[in-house]
Amino acid sequence: MKNVSLLIIGAIIGALATYYFCPNCAGHEDVVEDIIKPAGVITSKEAMVLDEAFNSRHQLISDSIVMRPDNRSAWWSIEDIKNYIKYAENQSQELGYQMDGVRLYLGAYPDSPKEGVGYTTMFFVPTGMQALSEGSSMPFHYKRQGGDIPGGDGLNMAGTGNPPSANYPQ
Repeated sequence: MKNVSLLIIGAIIGALATYYFCPNCAGHEDVVEDIIKPAGVITSKEAMVLDEAFNSRHQLISDSIVMRPDNRSAWWSIEDIKNYIKYAENQSQELGYQMDGVRLYLGAYPDSPKEGVGYTTMFFVPTGMQALSEGSSMPFHYKRQGGDIPGGDGLNMAGTGNPPSANYPQ
């Protein structure tokens, strides 16, 4: 009888420990991760200031293009961005790199007889550092930004959108 009661108490303690220390187990599906505001987040008013400062440059570019004003924004769906990050992380590992971020570049399509003037585009490329052995004599790690990953595929073909304007949500 004594062994049975110890077994029951042990099972109860084990179940409680599992419940409290295993957030991905049954009963914890509604656990929400902390939302951390990333560095560099700007307010909608700050976005409008940046947009207005770009207006003269955009006008200069658009005046040299006779067909239509040049593109000045890009839009990707959340799903496309998430899929690209997974794809780029996998490809980076295959190339021997540890991906640490993405860099956004401004680019332009080449002029062509069929399409005419090459309009502005924006594209992501993966960044990171060569993957090295995890062993280190340093007792701490610090965050360091890597460069563009050679051979890493970029993400282009975004949809165009409207720049921040008076209608931009405040």
